[in-house]
Amino acid sequence: QVQLVESGGGLVQAGGSLRLSCAASGRTFTNYAMAWFRQAPGKEREFVARITWSDGITYYPNSMKGRFTISRDNAKNTVYLQANSLKAEDTAVYYCAAGGRATLQSLTSTGAYNYWGQGTQVTVSS
Repeated sequence: QVQLVESGGGLVQAGGSLRLSCAASGRTFTNYAMAWFRQAPGKEREFVARITWSDGITYYPNSMKGRFTISRDNAKNTVYLQANSLKAEDTAVYYCAAGGRATLQSLTSTGAYNYWGQGTQVTVSS
């Protein structure tokens, strides 16, 4: 049974930083990619970043470049999201997801991911 468990969320002041973790278990993820999405109240789930397990290739939308960094520790089966210079508009539930191969057009879509974590709340106070 595949499990993705996020942790590291919390309340932080604007300008602060957080590191989110996603521990993966239940299958071999070698040929998979991991991603972070976020969802603010009343908004659609938004793609934040993606990384491949095998070679660590990352992808960020332009809106997330510079403040968010995704990384992975293969030995720990854990993916991280470092979030810096946080703003009030970064407040959301952050989700970890796992998926197989995807095209450049589809990798930002929730449909490209088969497995999801339960989410971790990040609240940025202004």
